[in-house]
Amino acid sequence: MKKNIILVLVVVLFFVGLAYFGKVAQKATPIASGTEKVGNGSLSADEKFYDFGSISMKNGKVSRLFKVSNLTDEDVFLERVTTSCMCTVAYVINGEDKKGPFGMAGHGGAVPKVNDTIKAGETREIEVVFDPNAHGPAGVGLIDRIITLADKNGEELNLEIKAVVTP
Repeated sequence: MKKNIILVLVVVLFFVGLAYFGKVAQKATPIASGTEKVGNGSLSADEKFYDFGSISMKNGKVSRLFKVSNLTDEDVFLERVTTSCMCTVAYVINGEDKKGPFGMAGHGGAVPKVNDTIKAGETREIEVVFDPNAHGPAGVGLIDRIITLADKNGEELNLEIKAVVTP
């Protein structure tokens, strides 16, 4: 009898711990507006957050262009771009030159390096493409994805997209 009570308590504590740590992990880190330091230079995004609102799986992929600028007098070497989920990819666009797709690290092989120098005063467009069908029919509801731009020193600038996926 005593062993059963102890076993039940251990199981209950285990699930309470999972619930607690799951809540902590789900809390979004607020993304500040304005300029964020990236390496020796500074990248600024006109917008760092975009909400697609309600999107339907039947309408397919959606995309958004983010404009990222180097507003300093020093070059920034953009080494990598990664996404927080396989359902999202990003491209780095410099005029007619489009590099990518860059996706989630660790899935589907290695994410290629960007290796792009953004000179002082230059801009790049970051095209973010979200596929609402990537998670199958059960993938409905709120999504929140982060796109991370990292320089050669590992300093990062985050962009974020949200949507509510419907069938």
